[in-house]
Amino acid sequence: MKPNITKGLDVAELQRQAYDAQEQLFRLRFQMGMGQSEGLKKYRTLKKDRARLLTVLREKQIAGETIPPPIVAPKPAPAAKSKKK
Repeated sequence: MKPNITKGLDVAELQRQAYDAQEQLFRLRFQMGMGQSEGLKKYRTLKKDRARLLTVLREKQIAGETIPPPIVAPKPAPAAKSKKK
């Protein structure tokens, strides 16, 4: 992804793309650990793209744009503990 393209995006879109890139990185890392994927070049490219997105987000934050909280995956509800008597 080119830096001039990312600078034109709004903050919410940048955060969404950074989150998606992080998810893809996790999946690729898992696949490479299992020996299923030979995608080292794709992994490196994705890491660089995510770094570019985060850099543009930081530049916008420094410039004074309001940044909403980052997108996070919802945590599962804790299981209820059963009391044994």
